[in-house]
Amino acid sequence: MITWKIFGMYMLLILFILLAGHVSAQVTVAHYNAGWNKKHDVEWIDELKDCDITKVDIAKYPKFQKKHEIVVVPTIIIFKDGEEVERYQADISFSMKATRKEIQNYIDELLMS
Repeated sequence: MITWKIFGMYMLLILFILLAGHVSAQVTVAHYNAGWNKKHDVEWIDELKDCDITKVDIAKYPKFQKKHEIVVVPTIIIFKDGEEVERYQADISFSMKATRKEIQNYIDELLMS
């Protein structure tokens, strides 16, 4: 009898861990750049936590440039449940001014809301 209770508690714990992982997967960060602008790649993008990260070279995949209306690279777009919720764009020199901390704070706020 006690064995089944312990087993049930472990199963609930595993279920909770799996569901918690699913919640974090609802936020996606897409990094759009072009091969000719590698000098200004956002190198810290892979350090973001609690989100899925996608990198798109718009020179290779121009349909994404059109679909997401990318006008300058790099551009970082944050999606929640597939919908765009925030966008960070490079300045006229093609370099990103947003910081990893700023973007991570936004992701954290999304997950808390």
